[in-house]
Amino acid sequence: MREVHGVMVTMTTYGTWLRGDPRGWVDDGITYPADPELERADRERLKYPVYRFDLSRWHEIGGMLGRSLIDRLQQRVLALTVQTWHVHFVVGPSRWEVPWVVKCAKEAVRYGLRPGRPIWTIKYDKRFCFSAASLATRIAYVERHNTERGWPAKPWDFIELP
Repeated sequence: MREVHGVMVTMTTYGTWLRGDPRGWVDDGITYPADPELERADRERLKYPVYRFDLSRWHEIGGMLGRSLIDRLQQRVLALTVQTWHVHFVVGPSRWEVPWVVKCAKEAVRYGLRPGRPIWTIKYDKRFCFSAASLATRIAYVERHNTERGWPAKPWDFIELP
């Protein structure tokens, strides 16, 4: 088995990236093309309005997520960004399987915000980093989301160097 240097996780908010999306969509690691009919059908099945984060709370939301991963799972957080409709984070190697890491992150934000409705999509995307170079590339990708908004690349004091 190859050594894992880290994992990048992407979690989207409820209703923001449905199957059939014009940007393409991913299921079990396979990327599919746009399918307007499938997207329309999924949108009609939504039980709640689309959820987006208020960017005035981005730092607070990132703090909830990161501190939970550290406190509950002793997980090293190497990069993190909070956007209106999605979150990316990169964690170091872990004794925890990815579904547990994602559950911890999603629950921390849901509990902290207490919206009284779903805020996350059920699934998520994960990208394993099997080399220091791929880890550096994923970290740079996440940090670029922050700097493009005028935020520091590492806006939380808990983010570690790889």
